[in-house]
Amino acid sequence: MSESAYRVDTISRLAQWRIEALSSCTYRKSDPFKIGLWNWYLTVERNKQLFVKLYPEASSVARVQPPIASFIIKLVSCSAPIRKALAHPGVCDKQLKNNDDFIWAVDTTFVGKFIIDVEFLDLKIVPQPGREPSSIWSGYFNKEHSLSTALSSLARMLTESIRTDITINSSSGSIGAHRAVLATRSPVFLSMFSHNLQENKLSTVNISDMSFEACQAFLNYIYGNFQPDEFLTHRIALLRAADKYDISDLKEACHDSLLEDIDAMNVLERLQTAHLYRLPRLKTGCLRYLVKFGKIYEIHDDFNLFLQSADRELIAEIFHEILAA
Repeated sequence: MSESAYRVDTISRLAQWRIEALSSCTYRKSDPFKIGLWNWYLTVERNKQLFVKLYPEASSVARVQPPIASFIIKLVSCSAPIRKALAHPGVCDKQLKNNDDFIWAVDTTFVGKFIIDVEFLDLKIVPQPGREPSSIWSGYFNKEHSLSTALSSLARMLTESIRTDITINSSSGSIGAHRAVLATRSPVFLSMFSHNLQENKLSTVNISDMSFEACQAFLNYIYGNFQPDEFLTHRIALLRAADKYDISDLKEACHDSLLEDIDAMNVLERLQTAHLYRLPRLKTGCLRYLVKFGKIYEIHDDFNLFLQSADRELIAEIFHEILAA
């Protein structure tokens, strides 16, 4: 049997294992695959029923901080002419330590090739004894992409409106800010405040395509006073602002985040966003999700509507990916 028979393909929070036909009393264990902090295994066994197991690799990380997982798992038949799928009801906040913590016993008549499809909705750990579990993904951008070196006094300048000299007008409110700080973080603002432009004369910048809350999140990022929850809420608006004002680190943070949680509900919007803002990794991830991982069959109607309004260049890329698959 080829080595690829044990490989699990992953993209974002999705894992897929392609299985050849199983005879009765057949057992197979996948190669390890990485999602979050852990390496994982899938096993499949046919013995009257089909038994599917998912568990983390035994390691120091899994022993000290075992994952608390929420996920959706499916079996998808690849036999022509019709793809069939069986879905588990779903697992929410289940701690997985060993290979007996999650077992799915399935009555199925699948023959031929099929796919085990696992989409992780969340992975949590208990950071310290006695503390509540926290998502490994929710706090990532607070630590990695916020301006960790910014002094607390810089954040106070924004939150307490200390000696502000420029007003930012959003679509639903105004915020006082500082020319020097904005110019330091953005070459667009630097150019704006270095010339005799209207914004410099009137001491105002109009950002009418951002809500007050999104604009506040944007300034919080610039001032190093950023919170992970506001990032996840406003990341599309933040991406748009990062592109408009040439703040490359914020754009890259948005790029990484949007790539991390692609799913069937948002993949077409993400693909359009990736094309519009020139995000190659996100575009590749969305195309792989749709084509290589077969999700295009699950959103057939939405995909047809998408093709009616999408950019022709993007449509050509999609069909090139389909033909190459």
